[in-house]
Amino acid sequence: MKFNYKLQRLCGASYGTPAATGSGVLSSSSKGSNIVFTSDGNNVLSPVGNRIQVLDLLHHSCRTLPIEARSNIRRIALSQNDDRLLIVVDVNSYAMLINYHRGVILHRFKFKRTVRVMKFSPDGSKFAVSFGKGVQVWNTPGIRREFAPMVLHRKYTGLVGDVTTVDWSSDSTVLLAGGKDCQARVWTVDTVKDYEPWTLIGHKKPLVGVHFEDREKTLAERHQFFTDSGNTGSTLAGKLVARCYTVSEDGAICTRECRKEVENKDGDNKSSLDSLMGNDAVDFFSGSSGVNATKKANAQDNLTDQAHELVKGRWGTTSRHYFSSNSNSQSVVSTSYSSTHSLLVVGFSNGLFGLYELPSVSNIHTLSLSHSTIGTVSINPSAEWLAFGCPKTQQLLIWEWRSESYILKQSGHAYGMRCLAYSPDGIVVATGGEDGTVKMWNSHSGFCYVTLPKSHTAAVTAVEFANSTVVLSASLDGTVRAHDLHRYRNFKTYTSDIPCQFISMAVDKSGEVVCAGSAEPFRVCVWSVQTGKLTDVLTGHVGPISALEFHPVRGTLASASWDGTVKVWDLYKSNSVPETFENSADVVCLAFRPDGNEICTGTIRGLLRFWNVEDGNLICEIDGQKDIKGGRKFNDRMTADNNSSSRYFTSIAYSADGTCLLAGGNSKYVCIYEISQQILLKKFQVSFNRSLDGVLDELNSKNLADGGAVDDEHDSADENDFSPHLPGAQRADDGSRKSRVEVLTMQVAFSPTGREWSTVSTEGLHVYSLDDDMIFDPLALTEAVTPAAVQTNLREGKYGMALLMSLHLNEFALVKSVIEDTPYESIGLVVKSIGRQHLGQLTQFLSKCMEDSPHVEYYLQWCLELLQTHGVYMEKNRGKYLRSFRALFRVVQSRYTDLKTICDDNKYSLQFLESQANLLLGE
Repeated sequence: MKFNYKLQRLCGASYGTPAATGSGVLSSSSKGSNIVFTSDGNNVLSPVGNRIQVLDLLHHSCRTLPIEARSNIRRIALSQNDDRLLIVVDVNSYAMLINYHRGVILHRFKFKRTVRVMKFSPDGSKFAVSFGKGVQVWNTPGIRREFAPMVLHRKYTGLVGDVTTVDWSSDSTVLLAGGKDCQARVWTVDTVKDYEPWTLIGHKKPLVGVHFEDREKTLAERHQFFTDSGNTGSTLAGKLVARCYTVSEDGAICTRECRKEVENKDGDNKSSLDSLMGNDAVDFFSGSSGVNATKKANAQDNLTDQAHELVKGRWGTTSRHYFSSNSNSQSVVSTSYSSTHSLLVVGFSNGLFGLYELPSVSNIHTLSLSHSTIGTVSINPSAEWLAFGCPKTQQLLIWEWRSESYILKQSGHAYGMRCLAYSPDGIVVATGGEDGTVKMWNSHSGFCYVTLPKSHTAAVTAVEFANSTVVLSASLDGTVRAHDLHRYRNFKTYTSDIPCQFISMAVDKSGEVVCAGSAEPFRVCVWSVQTGKLTDVLTGHVGPISALEFHPVRGTLASASWDGTVKVWDLYKSNSVPETFENSADVVCLAFRPDGNEICTGTIRGLLRFWNVEDGNLICEIDGQKDIKGGRKFNDRMTADNNSSSRYFTSIAYSADGTCLLAGGNSKYVCIYEISQQILLKKFQVSFNRSLDGVLDELNSKNLADGGAVDDEHDSADENDFSPHLPGAQRADDGSRKSRVEVLTMQVAFSPTGREWSTVSTEGLHVYSLDDDMIFDPLALTEAVTPAAVQTNLREGKYGMALLMSLHLNEFALVKSVIEDTPYESIGLVVKSIGRQHLGQLTQFLSKCMEDSPHVEYYLQWCLELLQTHGVYMEKNRGKYLRSFRALFRVVQSRYTDLKTICDDNKYSLQFLESQANLLLGE
């Protein structure tokens, strides 16, 4: 069994940070980050906690970048045009410079002030970062590792309040920033002779957006409407040089124009040349002559750029508009502007968004997306798709405004995820949350495709698949509900004769019997899935029933309880006495080995015990308390090494071959054990996010005071509070209190395919999968087996020998090329030449090749020949080939679903074309 599992994706959350269980507020100090589109507009980068999700909108898939920030992410910025560099800044101002295409961290550094806004210049040579009441402009480093890649270009000051928004001119020579002092300021990036920065005033509330108009549009309008003699359409006199827009919280948008007096052409040219000559001297003394050599060469050709045009120009306000007549009911929270298409997107505090065309401020579209605040908005380069993020509800929405339809709409469980279950084919993952909902996730794409109608009134404690079309869920509201995955409805509800809270559930392999264990009274209820009748009640435990599981082969049921016992019941024998396994502590989890000959139990002391099911004898023990301990909570009075009493496994799962055990619980670790040798094979840490509680093993001594630890992630007053104010109250207080979210793993499960395993934590659903592309694992390799020999056999038509040699080398790219180069009519002969020792390997490669190949019929022929030739042997040795066969079945089922959807969507179009052809033939 391979153990090179890597985090492939984080499901359950597409935007925002995890909320504390049982609270409706966000975790400490993070109110959501910004969302960024890539330069092609087809991918969206969305921060989730301290990770970044990359959502492919064309292929409808999701992946998680293999990097983690120290804490919750506050701001991200992606270099324009090439998407080479990604800068990530967390809530504590620690930043990472990342090669986006390779997912490699190039450099780590820290800004000395809180970063509220960050943006790359259009040419990608610099990026601007807010620095308190000023703005810092840094030179963009290269994509190679350097000792000190960050070089500060300049710092710009002049605002009285903290900077909240920044924008660049289209030629990257002018910088515009707005702040909490209701003012905006215009600087030139490089020193320009005779230029003085302008301060733009006129707002009554802090600014949330400042945007430059595209220079080409400004020049086109100047040439169209204005002549050298003066101005024909504005109250401001002079030649139009630049235009910008400023937006404040109260919904006011002001259009600002910069104009300068018209001079004669000779004088204008002479003054431009004098300005350039004067700038040579300024740059010499400022030390930027080498940096700007290229710009000066271009300036000699074009005489002036936008920075030089602003010299001796005057700024003025030409128009003022309001998005809403009632600014008290809704405030502007976020804005995004497409300078190419002159479209402005505005997000409001009441969940509304508006799309406006500038400079006329004509409303194109208005829609209510959510009941909570729209924390961030973004528009893709083609101005077709709009992205919205709601940090409180952790919603991410992609809206196409022309067709008025959702491209993507994702949200996780409201108060966290609690349990999970894989479907029999491994394609679907069902999760239950603290909000009483059940969501279905596609394990391949990572998206939630349906949220079952909310029927539970309390937290869902367990979910199980009865078969591929029926999923059952148990809840603390005292009900077990069966859901139909075809019609997405609740068709059966199972209740007890006595009100109780169900905390565990199990379904037999036939899907005919469902059992649920309650917290109080201490009993197990048994129902018939078909009739919904309560057929039996199992009593005998003197503590809450913490876990239930059916025997994989027989009809017996194992139940674990806090009373320290595990009982095995025979449901099909009346008055039978259950077999009891005594443990030294409370039992919180159990699992059967796939062959049913062994059962594992976990106690609150971190002890894993393995029992023989036939005779009830103890086989071996694994003490996992030292393996799972670690992580000091924020308010702990002792170190992590001395505080391992609360660390134990709450969920365990066997691998498909039964040789290894996956265990997770009240800790940040998930462990994999080898059972026969009783050793720890590998340990995974699910999160390194320091905004969560229990991640660090040692706390910083400078943050420890007499009264306890001091939280360094306090609210920095740069986020707005939109809670309602009570009449006569001096401040708003909705009664909510913030708390740190503790990192825990509630449940772990292996996929039926064996290629991945998942765990439910406070951050969501972590999916770990094998990365075979980086593994060279040859079989019976000799000197004659080389890639060149494989290609030689292919050219000579020896396809069977070429496939065997490529399987010996075990390189995916080589095996795929051999499979696809084999002629269609030779597939049967090639499959017959494969020995039994390579069947599992070939099946695994076929499933991986078929996953993203357009040659569906070709690979189905491979599958058909493989089953017709070796199907009987594989059936007799199903345990050996079960993992690879399930992986193949999952891919075939997924491709069948895709083709069925395409055919159903185009059914009537094909019928119409057929009827039109018949009409033409009849004429």
